[in-house]
Amino acid sequence: MNWRTIIYVVLLVSLSVAKALPRASRDVEGKTSIGQRFSQLHENNFKAIALIMFAQYVPGVTFGRAARMAERVTALARSCAAAARDSPDCLKPLDRIFFDTICQEKNLPRTADCCAKEDSERNDCFLSLKNFSQGFIPPLERPDAEAACRNYSQHQQPLTAYFTYEISKKHPFLPAPTILSAALRYEEMMKRCCGGAEGPYQHLEECFHTQAPKVVKPVREDALRQEHTCGILKKFGERTLKALKLTQISQKFPKADFVTVHKLVMDVADMHKDCCGGDMLDCLRDREDILQYVCSNQHILSSKIQECCAQPLLQRSECIVHVENDDKPADLSPHIREFIEDKGICERFAQEKDTLLARFLYEYSRRHPEFSAQMLLRIGKGYEDLLQECCRPRAPSGCRSRGEEELRKHIYETESVMRTSCDIYNEKGDYYFQNELLMSFTKKMPQLTPAELMKFTKEMTTIGSKCCQLGQDKLLRCAEENLDLVLGEICRRHLADPINPGVCRCCSSSYAFRRPCIGKLEVDESYVPLALTPGLFAFHGDLCTMKEEKLQHRKQEMLITLLKYKPQISPEQLGSVTAAFSAMRERCCGEANPEACFLEEGPELIKRSEKMLSA
Repeated sequence: MNWRTIIYVVLLVSLSVAKALPRASRDVEGKTSIGQRFSQLHENNFKAIALIMFAQYVPGVTFGRAARMAERVTALARSCAAAARDSPDCLKPLDRIFFDTICQEKNLPRTADCCAKEDSERNDCFLSLKNFSQGFIPPLERPDAEAACRNYSQHQQPLTAYFTYEISKKHPFLPAPTILSAALRYEEMMKRCCGGAEGPYQHLEECFHTQAPKVVKPVREDALRQEHTCGILKKFGERTLKALKLTQISQKFPKADFVTVHKLVMDVADMHKDCCGGDMLDCLRDREDILQYVCSNQHILSSKIQECCAQPLLQRSECIVHVENDDKPADLSPHIREFIEDKGICERFAQEKDTLLARFLYEYSRRHPEFSAQMLLRIGKGYEDLLQECCRPRAPSGCRSRGEEELRKHIYETESVMRTSCDIYNEKGDYYFQNELLMSFTKKMPQLTPAELMKFTKEMTTIGSKCCQLGQDKLLRCAEENLDLVLGEICRRHLADPINPGVCRCCSSSYAFRRPCIGKLEVDESYVPLALTPGLFAFHGDLCTMKEEKLQHRKQEMLITLLKYKPQISPEQLGSVTAAFSAMRERCCGEANPEACFLEEGPELIKRSEKMLSA
């Protein structure tokens, strides 16, 4: 059986098998065994999942050692399935078997402390070893395309297994379906580019250049979404995560009743707890249970998921996540004034606060698919604050009636921010829009490196190109939900290495208000500007010869340096300095010896600029 077949079978079987792997309590309750699981999965499929597990649980483990441990566990499973099912080793819970195998392997990095513990403490210790990757480096960077194809033709199955190992190791929290899906895309790329019996693709380098992003990009995106969700859970807790999922599920399934939506919210939140905790197989079991429930209850959930539920398990989850929202019920009233006008609302707020707020969020979200989840959470918080104030003793009559006006004001302000940003993007285009973002974020967060500032603002510019072409009914949701992912990256960067007090406040105080908070940040007053040293601004002849894209990148790096040197620079001053630089570049690039010209003119430009900026 080849690796491609293995992956397809694993995807179809592993989710159901995950019901008993590796959590000890499930093994005990269901009286499952490693032999039973081996029989259900078959040998190659069992081995594939074992490889992913060992790569994810043991930081720094080599491919050879992970594969060897997978072989050892598979050999035990094979013997237990064949005849030795009553052996004490065969009756052990699966988590214990996997971790015993790790601890029997000598000199594995960072495992000694965990191996000194027992049972649940040992499991928790191994889970704590998992760390989110700091960036995916795909195993596609080979000396040349011909060498990659030669390797593929000689070692097709091990090469795909190695790719699976690499992704598992670099992204230890990624669910198995994502990893195995990437392995399928990798195999398809190698087959397409390297060819079969008819020989390799005519233009190898071009083929790999075109196909590699299709393999790597979905992994990066899934990893980012996983980190983002887990970051919300870790920083803001279950209540915030459940509220976020409540808005998203209510928008996705507006015909579903509150009880059904609430059940899905609780199940999805529990799944994320397992996934973020690093328990890969339990995460798989949770996901399968949710998919089974959703697809078994299409008639009460959505008319749009029939095709998704007909797909294999791997594609099914991704399909449902990305399928368009179902149509709102025809008889759904546009307003929910009962949450304001009901005379007994304060009594309900006092007696069942969380249930009332959840019902409000559910009702409002299912009526407004055009709003972002973050905006809906802010609306929910505004409603909570309104009742908190208006349900106090001796609150003025008509207090609650101002809620609608405040709501309209917030919606207008949010839409105005997004419209203004899109107006700037549509007027200036990618390069100059990113420059605007660089000016803003370098002042807000001068502690970030130039590479980080370029990365984050480039991602925001990409959001502009993606969302600003959409109609008003999709613009807000597209822009804020994608921007939320970038701000999540910034906040995780702050968590790892604090940026400044302003960023700390915005990243810690409220998930729903994180975007408005960061938007209102101005120049960081705690920052000590760069000193003007001889090498701070250097101009050389390559400014005349580099391609436009590289020249723009160099100009943006100089812009960042200038803002770190003079954070309080005004737009007028910046315009004057930019014009002076452009004039110098044009003059020197017209000279016979541009390098000599820059060496003479550069220091003069810096002196004039310093005098102007000090005025």
